Amino acid sequence: MHLYLADRSSVTAAQELIATFGDEAGIEAAARADRSRGLGNHRHFCRWRQIERLIVVMSVGRAVGTVH
Repeated sequence: MHLYLADRSSVTAAQELIATFGDEAGIEAAARADRSRGLGNHRHFCRWRQIERLIVVMSVGRAVGTVH
């Protein structure tokens, strides 16, 4: 899984969703992405999809990818 973070705000948004929605945080991020797509806002759609992926990575209890 490739993950691109434009800035720290994506991490903050993921943390807030996890704090608010718990195990359903990824579902909420996906819903926000779908809502943005429906409105024609491709930037927010891509941002929320990346946040959804980040939530998955944050929920795994180990390092993901190459560890130096």
